[in-house]
Amino acid sequence: MTSQSIREDRDDSYVIIGDGVAGSSAADVLAEQTDDASITVLTAESEPLYNRILIKEYAKGTVPEETVQIHDQAWYDERDIDLELDTRVSTIETDDNAVVTAAGERYHYDKLLVATGGTPRSLPVPNADAEGVTSFWTIEDARRIREKAAAAETGTIVGGGLLGIDYAAIAAAQDVDASYLIREDRWFSRAMSETGAAIVHDALDERGVTPVLETTVDHFETDDDGHVVATVDSEGDVYDSDCVGVAIGTESNTAFLEGTPIPVDDGVLVDGRLQTDDPDVYAAGDVAQYHDRRLGRPVKNGSWGSAAAQGEHAAENMLAPAGAGEHFEFVPSYTVTHFSFPMASFGHPGLGETYRERTYGETEWRRLAFRDGMLVGGVLIGDLSVLQPLKELTASGRRVQGRAGELLAPTFDGLADVTAASPIASD
Repeated sequence: MTSQSIREDRDDSYVIIGDGVAGSSAADVLAEQTDDASITVLTAESEPLYNRILIKEYAKGTVPEETVQIHDQAWYDERDIDLELDTRVSTIETDDNAVVTAAGERYHYDKLLVATGGTPRSLPVPNADAEGVTSFWTIEDARRIREKAAAAETGTIVGGGLLGIDYAAIAAAQDVDASYLIREDRWFSRAMSETGAAIVHDALDERGVTPVLETTVDHFETDDDGHVVATVDSEGDVYDSDCVGVAIGTESNTAFLEGTPIPVDDGVLVDGRLQTDDPDVYAAGDVAQYHDRRLGRPVKNGSWGSAAAQGEHAAENMLAPAGAGEHFEFVPSYTVTHFSFPMASFGHPGLGETYRERTYGETEWRRLAFRDGMLVGGVLIGDLSVLQPLKELTASGRRVQGRAGELLAPTFDGLADVTAASPIASD
């Protein structure tokens, strides 16, 4: 590891905590736009950046592990970026502009980016830590899940969101007879109506995954070796479980910020420029709660495309003169390809005040979310040709709720009198 004295002898010092796509994208921008700056990436992970989108395919057994890898050590060396693996941060000393690791090492920074992401929530029930009960976030998780699923005949999935549907796809691909326990009355309830969710429920049934609605886990049962054998729900029903996948959301990795002046509330609070109250500290990715000018409120979105764009944007603003820097604006989307039909969500479909939807066929459906008359997101099943024009309309910030009929037309390809005012992208 390069000594701290060498770091201080160079020009500006940039420290990034986290080597996910947000942190890595920021490091790339900083390396490209500076000559003699010191750029250090600290990460608790044991290997460089990999593709979090593809780890579900690796866990399903459809792609080899090498396909998941993105960067190797040479990528960082070529850009003169110091990558410190297996390094946990214990605190930030903002008065001294220093990051302190659990091992007691100190890294000086002129500008700091927090891109620490999140950690899967654990179920607060007996035997939640039993062997065979897994969460799905890292490549190490994917390796473990692939191994467990390949050896299992029965399984249980817990959690009604996008990670849960990935678990369901893994179970189906590995021929695991699985029960899918969902607390709400439908899958992805914050964005889906009963009509749209029913299409997904039927598709799950066809693949050997049975949705069990409006229930929660009471406890897990184990054998004498401490391995999970069954899941017991709140009604007392028992589900054989050679393996269990828990996907009930994540908690932002902000514990190291306790006792510091950096504001935290379900993530690191930043303004539209991704800057905290401390002008030398920024945040990006899953951990950042940033101000969205279109919505007029703080939002979080750490999906792959959004996190990468946030990392790049934060780096640009870290390099900008004091008080300068652009506001971050982005319309994310997420595509699910586990079924015979494609599915996508875009924007922030859970933040709608009113919704409009239309069914076009057995596996074709569209739902749009509006807030203050603006299109803020939606969910599409079947025909995704309308995804890009709908994202452009979302980016425009125009009030178009009164034209919902046009937006739901089967052949919708945009509104000629509305143009995008901010970036759009897909994950």
